[in-house]
Amino acid sequence: MKIVINALSARIGGGQTYLKNLLARLPERADLEIHVFAPTSLSLPLDARIRRRTTRWPTGNPVLRTLWEVLVLPVILARERAEVLFCPGGVIASRTPPGCKTVTMFRNMMPFDLATIARIPFGLQKVRNLLLRRSMLRSMANADLTIFISNYARTLIESQIVIASPITIPHGISQEFRTSGKSLERPKWLPAGEYLLFVSRFEVHKHQREVAEAFCALPTALRDKYYMMFIGDVSSDKSTEISELARRFGAEERVIIAGPVTYAELPAAYHHAAVNIFASSCENCPNILLEAMGSGRPLLSSNVMPMPEFGGDAAEYFSPTDPASIQQVLRRVLEDSVHARRLGRMAAARSEEYDWAVTARRTWQCIFSVASGSGGNL
Repeated sequence: MKIVINALSARIGGGQTYLKNLLARLPERADLEIHVFAPTSLSLPLDARIRRRTTRWPTGNPVLRTLWEVLVLPVILARERAEVLFCPGGVIASRTPPGCKTVTMFRNMMPFDLATIARIPFGLQKVRNLLLRRSMLRSMANADLTIFISNYARTLIESQIVIASPITIPHGISQEFRTSGKSLERPKWLPAGEYLLFVSRFEVHKHQREVAEAFCALPTALRDKYYMMFIGDVSSDKSTEISELARRFGAEERVIIAGPVTYAELPAAYHHAAVNIFASSCENCPNILLEAMGSGRPLLSSNVMPMPEFGGDAAEYFSPTDPASIQQVLRRVLEDSVHARRLGRMAAARSEEYDWAVTARRTWQCIFSVASGSGGNL
């Protein structure tokens, strides 16, 4: 079976994590041949059945990438006699030859979150999200298989269009993030004392500022027992805004903006945190929340769906736009060590429900089923 994966839009973060874990777990099929179009930043497993494909076309620009998908990729699909075109980025812009089935995913919630789009200043990013919304709906409506990664997202889309063959397959947690009960060396770059941790890119829907304000407004005696650490790509204006906020509260030495770290450094960061925080208000399947659960540390999360779908009763929830709500939950966990330990145990137990091996097995089974014409058995 020959499958072409168009992963050119998977340039950072969760998209690359998903593909690495999916391709690292190919089923034992001798007839399987996977052709992958992806950015050079995406490392592919060493498997003779996986072939990295490159383009002479400049596909880094979204407009030029779409032109390549419309004009060039259909020719490649016909020449290779591809049986499946898999577009995990959510948009299928290519016409497929007869006999080639199409599979897409719904991963990017941003174009469907009107509250988040409203907070984005008018410009290219806002226009791009509005256009993406239309393209993604059209792709999902026409695909032979649409993979959803949360029930919340599936319900949202199915309230707007009819999906021919939908399936919900949540993401998993890699073994390196299952550190609960283990002894991990503490990296020297972490704070010397106890710290609260929020891992995420600095974006309008992540609410780092609200978390920083909630921390800074804690009673001084409680606040000064901890550092508030932010990990993730950050712009200078966001960094300056949070630093100035901390200075106004007299907490500039307690707030640490660490910037990005390597993916391999994250398990230890989660593991040694006193509390892990995830405050996003726009997600589809929150990888960061799942990975933080694996550490077995107390987890505080945004109460916006789908976070409660994944965290269940193993997290404390707050309104991500309300610093007072965040502070209330912080105090409850920081002042009650028994409750904190219980939350940590529940988070570790909950994390066992999410496994990349299960995700990959179900995904390949569904793709094979659709390719063979038995998609009704999903």
